[in-house]
Amino acid sequence: MIEPDTIKLLRECDAGIKMGVASIDEVLDYVHDATLGKCLADCKDEHNKLKDEIQTLLDEYHDDGKEPNPMAKGMSWIKTNVKLGMDESDKTIADLMTDGCNMGVKSLNKYLNQYKAADEKTKDITKRLIHVEEKLGDDIRHFL
Repeated sequence: MIEPDTIKLLRECDAGIKMGVASIDEVLDYVHDATLGKCLADCKDEHNKLKDEIQTLLDEYHDDGKEPNPMAKGMSWIKTNVKLGMDESDKTIADLMTDGCNMGVKSLNKYLNQYKAADEKTKDITKRLIHVEEKLGDDIRHFL
């Protein structure tokens, strides 16, 4: 029997990855420093690899996944565009992305604790996604 927690955790990871990739896409054109651009592009690639793994599992469970909360996505878009409208610096991008990473890590840990009965494969994917978010936050910290 498929544990409902497995599907719920996969859905939250799916929504989180979509939110993260959209956020990276919003700022990439504003990046000045090649190192920052590479960090963001590498993180986006890692997100997409995990998304493929999640999609495979969701397909096995005949589930469509989950879109990010429209309100959260809209607020993120507004915050990003207002801040970049005032200051298109790499510092601003690092600040925005660090906030996003921190929110992602917090949410994913919450869901990992909430859906304790999820299978180990799904928990592993979640932990790897948390690691990707933490790594990006660490890698771009010196741009703050």
